[in-house]
Amino acid sequence: MKDLTNSNIDRQNILNNHYALSQIQEYIGLPGMIFEGEYRFTKEMVANFFEIDISTIDRYLAKYEPELKHNGYILTKGKQLKDFKLQFDHLIDKASKTRQLGLFNFRALLNLSMLLVESEKARHLRSKILDIVIHTINEKTGGGTKYINRRDEDYLINAIREHKYRKDFTNSLNLHIDLGNYKYSLYTDKIYQAIFRENAKEYKQILKLADNENARDTMYAEVLKLIASFEAGLAYEIGKKSGELNRKLFSSEVDQIFKDFADHPAQLPHIEDARIKMASRDNFFRDAFHHKLKEYITSVSSADFEKFIGDRSADFEEQLKEAGDVFKRLKDSE
Repeated sequence: MKDLTNSNIDRQNILNNHYALSQIQEYIGLPGMIFEGEYRFTKEMVANFFEIDISTIDRYLAKYEPELKHNGYILTKGKQLKDFKLQFDHLIDKASKTRQLGLFNFRALLNLSMLLVESEKARHLRSKILDIVIHTINEKTGGGTKYINRRDEDYLINAIREHKYRKDFTNSLNLHIDLGNYKYSLYTDKIYQAIFRENAKEYKQILKLADNENARDTMYAEVLKLIASFEAGLAYEIGKKSGELNRKLFSSEVDQIFKDFADHPAQLPHIEDARIKMASRDNFFRDAFHHKLKEYITSVSSADFEKFIGDRSADFEEQLKEAGDVFKRLKDSE
């Protein structure tokens, strides 16, 4: 089980998932004050809920202020405090005697619950939070996340395009390299290693895929797009070099083409983006840890939750039905 007290990334992943947040908020049912469109809680209310002293909250605010403010903690003063007092001064005596007042929204309160080690209530809540998050994702994806990548509305079109460029790439390997059938798996692995530092076997082990399962069926649209870019570019460079020499290339010559292509500065931003997306999404959605990409793991964005479990996500079977004309155009172009 994840230790939320030790991982800012794990905490932020939960706080960015507003589908889980709404269920957690309903589960807790803590009454608050509606101010500026959302529930707000004073430090005293938060301290009472977690059965701790206000001084403990102040200590956590001092230590984790940037994180808590990022997730909704505010220090009201001036006109904002005046507006708050007009609505709630009758409920909070101390509000009339202060020139500034700290307020948590629900997201910041939940953030604090993931940090507190002094509160038994917070410890129990952390366990329940993780249960709710898992339940929410399973509910949205139909019980599994192995193929959550397919819920991206951009997945299918990129998968179709990649298949075409894959064919061009293997044709180039066949025509221009003096090597047996081993070259297909060899240079496919070189593409994988250049992009996400893993060969096909390592990738499948991390995602717990069976031998007969296709690794690319589990890859995100952005990763497939970059693989297609590599395949198209390498096919061109290999054919060009073979034409210049008027013969098939030796493996050492192709290795150099691969190295030069992967190391080109134009590729680096795209490679970095693919690594961040794959490592971060797999870490959260699939609980799959890419050791060789650990420095690229960040929190999953709110946009990604929309993409894979929200209103923007799409059932793969429905995508297939709607993509009939795309398949036809591709077939006609071959």
